[in-house]
Amino acid sequence: MAKKTVATLQTGKTDGRSYTKVIKMVKSPKTGAYIFDEQMVPNEQVKDFFKN
Repeated sequence: MAKKTVATLQTGKTDGRSYTKVIKMVKSPKTGAYIFDEQMVPNEQVKDFFKN
């Protein structure tokens, strides 16, 4: 027997998708090499993360 697929409405607030992993390349002041800054940021603050 085939199983039914149940479509559910998901919002970003309840299922853990209200955060986004963002990665920014930053130049190190000590060595001059590039390092990667990785953070989990709320969806509303993604643009603010990349402005700084």
